Amino acid sequence: MNKILIIDDDIAICELIKVNLELSGYNCLYSTDPIRGFALVVQEEPVLVILDVMMGNVNGYEVAQKIRQTDKIARTPIIMLTALGELNNKLEGFNSGVDDYLVKPFEMEELKARVIALINRSGEQIPSLRVKEILSKGDITLIPESYSVQIVDKQTQLTPIEFDILNVLMQSEGSMVSAKTLLKEVWGYDDDDDIDTIRVHITHLRAKIDKISPADKKYIKTIYGGGYKLLSNGVEKNK
Repeated sequence: MNKILIIDDDIAICELIKVNLELSGYNCLYSTDPIRGFALVVQEEPVLVILDVMMGNVNGYEVAQKIRQTDKIARTPIIMLTALGELNNKLEGFNSGVDDYLVKPFEMEELKARVIALINRSGEQIPSLRVKEILSKGDITLIPESYSVQIVDKQTQLTPIEFDILNVLMQSEGSMVSAKTLLKEVWGYDDDDDIDTIRVHITHLRAKIDKISPADKKYIKTIYGGGYKLLSNGVEKNK
């Protein structure tokens, strides 16, 4: 049975999520203590972690970072569930390695949909992400074994989400990919009402690519009101 771990210092939230997810067929554990919660992730190796941010002396960002730094659980999907809904809070969450970010108060049906989407995604059931061979176009090479990207002759590590976004953009190189398509292909969502998620990940992905790119080139172009386009040979930054 799929095991989900909830880490939140509000026991009422933990019980609410546990009851609802167990009605959907999941086996749920929870901890109201972030240190014990991390230990349970290592011990139980759940298929997904639901993680609060503000939890006393250790916050959710730190727990997420520890999960990503621990080999046996490093690729465990993480949903951050928090009352902190500003863009900079989301950016910090994604920078710490979480896969998705849901703001309290939340609808239980939306949480369940995101849980299902992330578990399916981690099992590589999304068709466009099943192929993990090295992909090279123009200046860009994606290396699946290390979840890294090479621009010309320099490499940098990507998170699994960043890797999959870049993979989808490369598959449509030179053409616009809408935010709705990215949500569907990378997260498995059927709606397009979470554009902030895409915007934050694209911002972080661009920052990583910029660090290894030729100084005068950019590779991901925003199509305002539409989506994003990958230009594998780059364009001048002032264009």
